[in-house]
Amino acid sequence: MFTRLHKWNTLRNQILVVFLVVMLIVLFIVSLVTFNRVSTLLKNNAEKQINQTAVEANGRLESLYKQVSTSSKLVMTNDTIQSTLTKASQGHPISFSERQQLEGVVTTIQANTDGIFSFELYTDTMNRLIPLDDTNLVTRIHGKWIQQADKANGSLVWIGDDPRNSDNILALRRVNLMNRGFENGGYLLISIYRDYLQFVDQDKTNIENQYSILLDQNSKPILSNYNQSLDPIIKSDTATLSLDNQEYMVTKQTSNETGWTLVILTPVKALTKGISVLRSGIIIAGIIGFIIFLISTLFLSTFITRPIIKLTKTMQQASAGSLTMNPSVTTVNEINELNSTYNQLVKETNHLIKMVYQKEITRSRSELKALQAQINPHFLFNTLDALKWTLEDKDEEELAELVVAMSNLFRYTITKQTDGDWVPIKDEIQHIEDYMEIMKMRFGDCLKWQLTMPCETRHVKIPKLLIQPLVENAVLHGAGNTMKPCTISVSIQPTKDQDYLEVLVEDDGPGINQEKLDSIKKAMQSGGVMSKNGSGMAVSNVHKRLELYYPNRLKSGLTIMSEENRGTKVSFVIPVKGEENHVEYENHFDRR
Repeated sequence: MFTRLHKWNTLRNQILVVFLVVMLIVLFIVSLVTFNRVSTLLKNNAEKQINQTAVEANGRLESLYKQVSTSSKLVMTNDTIQSTLTKASQGHPISFSERQQLEGVVTTIQANTDGIFSFELYTDTMNRLIPLDDTNLVTRIHGKWIQQADKANGSLVWIGDDPRNSDNILALRRVNLMNRGFENGGYLLISIYRDYLQFVDQDKTNIENQYSILLDQNSKPILSNYNQSLDPIIKSDTATLSLDNQEYMVTKQTSNETGWTLVILTPVKALTKGISVLRSGIIIAGIIGFIIFLISTLFLSTFITRPIIKLTKTMQQASAGSLTMNPSVTTVNEINELNSTYNQLVKETNHLIKMVYQKEITRSRSELKALQAQINPHFLFNTLDALKWTLEDKDEEELAELVVAMSNLFRYTITKQTDGDWVPIKDEIQHIEDYMEIMKMRFGDCLKWQLTMPCETRHVKIPKLLIQPLVENAVLHGAGNTMKPCTISVSIQPTKDQDYLEVLVEDDGPGINQEKLDSIKKAMQSGGVMSKNGSGMAVSNVHKRLELYYPNRLKSGLTIMSEENRGTKVSFVIPVKGEENHVEYENHFDRR
């Protein structure tokens, strides 16, 4: 038994057990404290939000109350209405035309007020003046409301639901005659749209089964979305209330302006919904954290000793150059064996790296030479083909100019420059100008070309024959496929990043249809040629050479855009210091 325990009594297992025990204790304490603090915060925030909702709803109701009160005061104090009610109180009959005049006054005020469905005006004998019928106020509402209106002495008395229209709410005011010592002159019955007094937007609260109740000064309901008896709610003075086997938090807010009380019933489970999510989140996070910590501890306990750290640092130095061997150390057998295995691996890896790098640089150089060899006969073929077209109907002077231009072309194409394959842009442009002179002899006035190039870019070095094949392609497939005049444009401009140049070759020829354009792009990406007659060779060749001359430094590779009957654009973005970086890149391979 002791032998078995001794087998497990290793530094790795000791670290693992201690770390896991500590982690469990920390997770338990942090989870408990976090849950208590955050759950309390969530509940308090929910209660504050509901209280704020009640305050805002009460404020809106007060504003609506003032609007209704102001509109009804305008009706009550109107001179025409005052004089008519005074006449009626003196026992004089009111003619039909006078009642029509009253209706016009009331209609004007009502039209300028939101939320009021109608005004009904009655005399002190309860007879209706407007609307124009013989309805009596006693038959319209219960007599207790008339008594309350008399006690209110002109203030609004809220009655509640309109018995004739459930979509409206009634309010009553006694009209006092201002020129007769404010004695009773009649009554004004106001019918208000129920939706106008909508005080809680359920869509904004996002709480299901939340109820809102509006009570007047006498705790009588004015509005309610709770369809059952309100007595338990009105009589309750506790902060929570049980309704329909569900616990509700009771929020009350009384208005100093109207005397109304707004009661909001919020399900307690809605307030603790976030707490349940929090509890689940803490449990899941604890489990995930424990698993992550377990895995991390397993790895950490393996790399905790000093020899392992030293070996790790040695391995990390591989990014600075060749892998270096780690000195042998005196330690346990496992570490010695690991160190010995690592040193053997370093030897073999360095040997393999050297072989792979040598093969890679040899392959890259061979591929560049092959591409350069490929572009020369292709260019010479197209140039000789153009010569055939220009020999007809040319005088000796023109032929002499042609021969000189072709001589320059062949010298630039075939002769290797003293500084390698890289030439200044101005030499490449001069080569393009010689080429265009020959092409203009073939196409005449149907071919034009223009160059845009800042002076500071003239000495930037690029690979030889990088732009000319694209110009040649534009001439052959642009001007060569249309009877209309064609313009070839070459633009060399710095980008927003001053360390890069954008080269754009554009023609306004017949363009390329989408199917053929897709084939060209596909052939370009695969490094192949579109057809046997050489169509697409220049594009594929230039694209491949860009990748080889500017490995991992291209801002934008070869991009082709074309529309039928609107021309073709071919562009690429290269670094200004391309030659220097290329030399450093090859030297880096050589050192490897």
